Amino acid sequence: MERICLDCGAKLLGRSDKKFCSDQCRNNYNNRLNRDQNNYVRNVHAQLRRNRKILSDLLEDGYEHIHRDALIAQGYSFTFFTHLVETMEGLRWSFCFEYGFRETGKGYLYLCRSSSYMDVEAGEES
Repeated sequence: MERICLDCGAKLLGRSDKKFCSDQCRNNYNNRLNRDQNNYVRNVHAQLRRNRKILSDLLEDGYEHIHRDALIAQGYSFTFFTHLVETMEGLRWSFCFEYGFRETGKGYLYLCRSSSYMDVEAGEES
């Protein structure tokens, strides 16, 4: 019984359980199988990086209060965030890595940078 490489179709020699003729064919085959998953993760990670950069740039420019439409106009997606924190006072913060925000009413957001959510709980309220 002739065995062939699952990627390129070349004749296989050697071990009876061999599936690929080379490491390159093995990598090609597995990359093709995982392409959809890898693309999804890459796209989510790109949006998270974009969200983080938007929040970072706004805070660096001195903004602490901003309307949510201003974030959307810059390409921020409220669907993607890394974690949510609810403080003991009942305030709900959405974070994208170390940058976060909470709604303050009428579409406005309060922005902050925090190394941990504990800083937010003890933190700077206006």
